[in-house]
Amino acid sequence: MREAGSIAYHALKAVKEAVTHGVTPKELDAIAEEVIRKMGAVPSFKGYRNYPAATCIAVNDAVVHAIPTNRPLQEGDIVGIDLGVFYEGVHVDTGITVGVGRISPLARKLLRVTSEALYKGIEQARASNTVWDIAAAIQNWVEGHGFSVVRELVGHGVGRYLHEAPEIPNFAEPRLKQITLVPLMTFAVEPMVTAGDFRVKVLADNWTVVTEDGSLAAQFEHTVAIGQDGEPIILTLGPNGEDDLWRVPF
Repeated sequence: MREAGSIAYHALKAVKEAVTHGVTPKELDAIAEEVIRKMGAVPSFKGYRNYPAATCIAVNDAVVHAIPTNRPLQEGDIVGIDLGVFYEGVHVDTGITVGVGRISPLARKLLRVTSEALYKGIEQARASNTVWDIAAAIQNWVEGHGFSVVRELVGHGVGRYLHEAPEIPNFAEPRLKQITLVPLMTFAVEPMVTAGDFRVKVLADNWTVVTEDGSLAAQFEHTVAIGQDGEPIILTLGPNGEDDLWRVPF
């Protein structure tokens, strides 16, 4: 999974570097797929439940699961890049949100808070903690900065399959205290945050999830393992441990 994570890093980095005014999400998707396949892996998303692309490219009010389109990106847009990699029998899942050129102060704050929330959640991914600890850390950080966490979509186990148990919500529910974290668990932590209300809806393509109120949305995601020592290990870093894509100075 570390090797798959390194491939995912290279694909995300290539897409991020290509994000500019005038490029289309479909062109970004093609870049990601080319990198993944050239490195000997397969895009996890393509063909999953008939999903048609290698990535999900979510622009502005799109939260996740957005099918890449031919609409050129514009200055000031924010763009979520979510992708999965299947390599040597295992999957990883990861994502970032980036700005196109100069973005608004609100968008900048949204990206910063969502990125920070990801790491707040990962800090709690320790043996003997529960899923509640991860969810509460994310929710408290996000809502403490005036934003909302999406309720209808959650993080998830990942490994032999793209989606496995347990669910990793970004909001604290009492039932989550019953799911204890143990060494060698692997899962995706992915705060999905909106600048407005938390409610979302699915568009007519049956995939793209957008905010109901049209507010901006952001997502950052890592695949994480709990090591044998009980500490969190991020599996979707660069080959030398780079995490620059998720810790951009906003």
